[in-house]
Amino acid sequence: MPTLYLIRHCSATGQEPAASLTEAGHEQALLLRDFFREVPIDRIISSDYTRAVASVTPLADAHQLSIEREPLLRERILTHEPLEDWLAPLRQSFIDPTFKLPGAESSEEATHRIIQVIERVQSQHAATLLVTHGNLLALLLQRLDPHYDFETWRTMRNPDVYRLDFNDSTPVIEHIWPHK
Repeated sequence: MPTLYLIRHCSATGQEPAASLTEAGHEQALLLRDFFREVPIDRIISSDYTRAVASVTPLADAHQLSIEREPLLRERILTHEPLEDWLAPLRQSFIDPTFKLPGAESSEEATHRIIQVIERVQSQHAATLLVTHGNLLALLLQRLDPHYDFETWRTMRNPDVYRLDFNDSTPVIEHIWPHK
């Protein structure tokens, strides 16, 4: 079974697909590169959003790997309308995976997208980095281990890194990002 590294992107200027990294985000991307310097990596698959790709570009360059852009790793769409209180529906979506606002994506639907990517790479014997967004990553973690929840999302950092291994098809998750 492969080892998967699940990465939340570095600090960005916004939430839109073309949002770039902040100055701190660029520094964080270099920290990611250094963190993975001695780790054998065979493949990098990233959300096609600018901030996700930019988060691992220095790492990809250091490992001489290309970055495969994967739309299934895009951030989950909670709503298309501005919300004064968006934390309440987000919290509700962790409690009820079928909950969704009009025209948006439920937790169940979003999780299904990232699970498709996990299943595709799980059958390979390669160390793979999956670069995604906080909400989608937290939903994946919750699907694999129910003790991850809304509070997991709230305490995630930019960037953040989890290692995912499968022990006889049982997921083993380890939070490995040491930087504060």
